[in-house]
Amino acid sequence: MTDREPYQPVERQLPTEEARDLLALVREIAQREIAPGAADGEESGSFPREVFTLLSRSGLLGLPYASEFGGGDQPYEVYLQVLEELAAARLTVGLGVSVHTLAAHALAGYGAKEQQAEHLPAILGGGLLGGYCLSEPAAGSDAASLRTKAVRDGDSWVITGGKAWITHGGIADFYTVMARSGGDGPKGITAYLVPGDAEGLTAAVPERKMGLKGSPTAQLHFDGVRVSDARRLGEEGQGFAIALSALDSGRLGIAACAIGVAQAALDEALAYATERRQFGRPIADFQGLRFMLADMATQIEAGRALYLSAARLRDAGLPFSRQAAMAKLFCTDAAMRVTTDAVQVLGGYGYTMDFPVERLMREAKVLQIVEGTNQIQRVVIARHLAGPESQ
Repeated sequence: MTDREPYQPVERQLPTEEARDLLALVREIAQREIAPGAADGEESGSFPREVFTLLSRSGLLGLPYASEFGGGDQPYEVYLQVLEELAAARLTVGLGVSVHTLAAHALAGYGAKEQQAEHLPAILGGGLLGGYCLSEPAAGSDAASLRTKAVRDGDSWVITGGKAWITHGGIADFYTVMARSGGDGPKGITAYLVPGDAEGLTAAVPERKMGLKGSPTAQLHFDGVRVSDARRLGEEGQGFAIALSALDSGRLGIAACAIGVAQAALDEALAYATERRQFGRPIADFQGLRFMLADMATQIEAGRALYLSAARLRDAGLPFSRQAAMAKLFCTDAAMRVTTDAVQVLGGYGYTMDFPVERLMREAKVLQIVEGTNQIQRVVIARHLAGPESQ
């Protein structure tokens, strides 16, 4: 491989000069601090906490939230393009920022002013890292059936149960936790802000995964974890609605990360195809491969346009749930196709760990699963189109 300038997508549609400067800063950090250690970090399974500390100090962990509490006052249209750049450098970082933003959503959107003033500055710019606790071993896609219980005890709540598939599980400084405080169904769920070092909260050994090995994913066990009522977010019974609201935004984050991974794979494939010579000329000269590269680039541009369109709806205060599901579905499926094709472009080399496309292909797969599988996204889209299923 040479030091040739990688393929660049179409000019970014950034709304302000400040946003353009911000993205330039992110690219510099990604190229200098994140990308060089990505392959070794993923192979060893090491979590780059120092990178998240740097991102926090640089004001990049609270971009879509209010500057009043340490956020960046950036629209989602800008924030998502930042995520794409981070994910292109290393998905562990891009996804980690997306999950942290998801974990802050309940406090920023539904917390009382006093709660926001107390906790948000440290979360958005004080070096803290968050986790989001909705899924359970027996409640994945059917999140409304979660069983972790929160029982009122004076001015506190006692949380007992288990959560599964928690990104940053065991290393997060705080968790936004959905627990059952009332009866069955979605109306019995309440949201809580739980410190990562709370007594009775423990993490299992991280899952052994196909990819994304630098990002710890673990079950959490709540053994009578006591949380003050001052850490309850929103009203009692409002937790499931808060969770759904967070997931709509979070799905856009996953879509942007997927396009970042796909873009990185295309960059590698194009660089290889223009340098690798067979039959006396670069393999990029052969029509079959040229068409493959063209299809890869088209899927990336289409996915980027889709997630940005949904983001602009969100920024305008308009409904965007259907578009968020579409963006998550399309972008993650596209990432799987593009990374698979990138491996094919590199041939035997693509199947080795000497080139990053095999890692990108393994990482792309998880994006079709997290924050609602792509089958669930189709359910969400169909309900918007045709209404709820007949009983």
